[in-house]
Amino acid sequence: MSTETGTTETGTVAGSDSSRIHNIGYRSYDGARLGRAYARRSLYSQSLRGSFGLGRSAKSKVLPMLLCGVMCLVALILVAVAIATPGMTKLPIKYTDFAIYLQAVIGLFIASQAPQSVSRDLRFRSVPLYFSRPIERVDYVLAKFAAMASALLILTGLPLVILYAGSLLAKFDFADQTTGFGQGMVSVALLSVLFAGLGLVVAALTPRRGFGVAAVIAVLTITYGAVSTVQAIAWQTDSADAVTWLGLFSPITLIDGVQTAFLGASSAFPGGEGPGAAAGVVYLIVVLALVAGSYAVLMRRYRRVGL
Repeated sequence: MSTETGTTETGTVAGSDSSRIHNIGYRSYDGARLGRAYARRSLYSQSLRGSFGLGRSAKSKVLPMLLCGVMCLVALILVAVAIATPGMTKLPIKYTDFAIYLQAVIGLFIASQAPQSVSRDLRFRSVPLYFSRPIERVDYVLAKFAAMASALLILTGLPLVILYAGSLLAKFDFADQTTGFGQGMVSVALLSVLFAGLGLVVAALTPRRGFGVAAVIAVLTITYGAVSTVQAIAWQTDSADAVTWLGLFSPITLIDGVQTAFLGASSAFPGGEGPGAAAGVVYLIVVLALVAGSYAVLMRRYRRVGL
């Protein structure tokens, strides 16, 4: 017989140590197949938990929990001021103003967590592993989109709940506070969907997390500074109409315009004059177009990476 590998006269296989075959106990699976819906829910849950560092290292929890704590702390301070100040009959700010004032914190949260949600999958080429399960490209995109929007809604909605609970404890007008709370929740829900879409699109364009963080900050924060500056110049030169339409070029001013037109909010535009109902319709259309466009770009992006 051969000195390396071969068959002996008795039919057994002989060979070197490297050619041995070991039975490692693979077994067939005869249980229930949970299907795409279960896989999609699992991916959504894992992505949502990951946005706050849950299930990850202790270091990964620091920034998202710190930012969430800052949002809640500001709300608690506002409630304390309202309760401690004699004669106050309402909160120091409107519910719809809260996210506008703290948009830098929200921008930092999405800038840090959107790349964590999608860039790592691209960088380590783990996305094809998801598709070895019974899910499709649309399931992956929807799960990631919904998880990031939910994380932002928790970040922005929890402080509003604190403000609302504090206003009831202070015995402010129930109907007025409930109306304001409802308007605030609609506003932050729209903001969460818009910011989630834009953040994920920017983050998905590069597998490098650092580049993704910088790009998301540029899109969400720097654009706000640029638009606000140009709006201030337009206001000083008596171009009030230009102030309104310039607000279409920044995500946070888009939300400001929509809530000013339809949710009774006070505008943060120079002069405090936000868009009216007609211009507000344009703002709303642009927001919805950006959300739909973000979804379409994500679908195309994951088609291009072979999914």
